[in-house]
Amino acid sequence: MNSFGRLFRLHIFGESHGPAVGITIDGCPPGIPIVEEDFMADIERRKAGLQKGTTTRTEEDKPVFLSGVFKGTTTGSPLTIIFENKNIRSADYEKLRSTPRPGHADFVATKKFGGFEDYRGGGHFSGRLTVCLVAAGVIAKKIITAYNTSVSIHASILEVGGEKNIEKGVQQAIDAKDSIGGIVECVVTNLPVALGEPFFDSVESLISHAVFSIPAIKGIEFGAGFAAAKMKGSEHNDALENISGKNATNNAGGITGGLTNGNDLVFRVVVKPTSSTPAPQQSLNIETGNIEELSVKGRHDLCIALRVPVVLEAVTACVLADLLMRVK
Repeated sequence: MNSFGRLFRLHIFGESHGPAVGITIDGCPPGIPIVEEDFMADIERRKAGLQKGTTTRTEEDKPVFLSGVFKGTTTGSPLTIIFENKNIRSADYEKLRSTPRPGHADFVATKKFGGFEDYRGGGHFSGRLTVCLVAAGVIAKKIITAYNTSVSIHASILEVGGEKNIEKGVQQAIDAKDSIGGIVECVVTNLPVALGEPFFDSVESLISHAVFSIPAIKGIEFGAGFAAAKMKGSEHNDALENISGKNATNNAGGITGGLTNGNDLVFRVVVKPTSSTPAPQQSLNIETGNIEELSVKGRHDLCIALRVPVVLEAVTACVLADLLMRVK
């Protein structure tokens, strides 16, 4: 439900317009140095308002440690971190109660929870909770460093709205008064060979599971990905070149048989266009039964993909930290 991981286990909680959002990390090893400043670089990368096309809602997002930290290091007990919600405008959502927003979880959420859900800002379904994933990623990266200082995780935007020129793509969305999606790639270098646990805990399985916890992710591919459907086996197969596992090509994206193979772990994700778009849309008024025109107000990203790279790095780090802890 709201938990993920075996040894490095995450529990996420909170709502977009509630008092705070937060994460509890169970299984966090003791003795890891941790201070507020450790989180700020990645949290700043995720923040809105820093790039054209992102929401004007900005939060301070200073981590508040409720448990698991003493005298600047982790204690080994569950580590709980919260981020307060201060810049909220809940009135924007009151009038949307009767008319579910297309593309959002409004309708399915009220069906699942019987109308008791916190619908403000998307509630527990909101991308606001990704700040918690980023915080978990900071801890995970520290664990990875303790195991292997040479592992590097980096995600970058390949295109938005079909444009490789990111600024041009965003400007087109602004001019059209609509939202756009994008493609983000993540590359992990210097991983050891044979991380992973086939079948259900294969590296692809775990990363895909974690990645789809990020709101707005609609697809994932590893290595050559969907292009492999047009290739012959002789073209797609990665020939082994040396005993360290280096391959002549990397069509498998660094994973063979569900295990890391010593080559770069490479995957890409599809980020859908923001559902809350300035463009008029049609939706059902569930009180009257009539189809009505809906224009979603409030503060929203025109391109969620702009804020995804650091979140993608974070969930990837959480998966890899968990796998490294299993082979300690």
